[in-house]
Amino acid sequence: MTAVTTAPATAEAGAESGASIGVVTFPGTLDDRDAARAVRLAGAKPVNLWHADSTLAGVDGVILPGGFSYGDYLRCGAIAGFAPIMESVVSAANAGMPVLGICNGFQILCESHLLPGALIRNDHQHFICRDQELLVENTNTAWTGDYEHGQTIRIPLKNGEGGFVATDEVLEELEGTGRVVFRYQGLNPNGSLRDIAGITNEAGNVVGLMPHPEHAVEAGFGPEDGTGIDGQGFFSSAVRTLVNGR
Repeated sequence: MTAVTTAPATAEAGAESGASIGVVTFPGTLDDRDAARAVRLAGAKPVNLWHADSTLAGVDGVILPGGFSYGDYLRCGAIAGFAPIMESVVSAANAGMPVLGICNGFQILCESHLLPGALIRNDHQHFICRDQELLVENTNTAWTGDYEHGQTIRIPLKNGEGGFVATDEVLEELEGTGRVVFRYQGLNPNGSLRDIAGITNEAGNVVGLMPHPEHAVEAGFGPEDGTGIDGQGFFSSAVRTLVNGR
């Protein structure tokens, strides 16, 4: 109870940190407000960005949150990849800006070619919603520095098209260069090849994953098993990265 009641004070600190992280809203986005709150609780200022914007409003980082952008027509994330704001996101990511894609945001990153591979229909053909254990395999990204290599975390997962696929060549490259950031542990919920739950680009500033860390940042509101706040590390890592000027 104490952790919950002290959250607003932490949120106020976000306005004083000097770091700002934009959260993009597309038509059909669901989790933008959750992501914005996670940013605020981590000590940064969340900035609302709209899919039709042409600039990033001077933010230091960007989150593409979960949902069903443009109704998931064509392919999940396919239309969003052509949204006006994505030209700025791609340009900024290629210049080193930290970018996180969560669930539908991961799909958008793949459709925008910021990350390799694709996300397809779950192998069991059903939408799944559960608390999911993940194995942390790369802590050298802008979004994972506050975790430990080999650590197991538990955060919510909810998707219908979460199966990560790629060619054997791409999979070998991801494995060989340490770009698999998270791997499903205990259960592969969607048939992702090699149990891959999240990956990063070569520079480590762009990360995409299917589970939802923004739903596990406040005690009493995250998964009942474990700490319930295992998602905090994503956002605190990004703030630390930005403050340290990495």
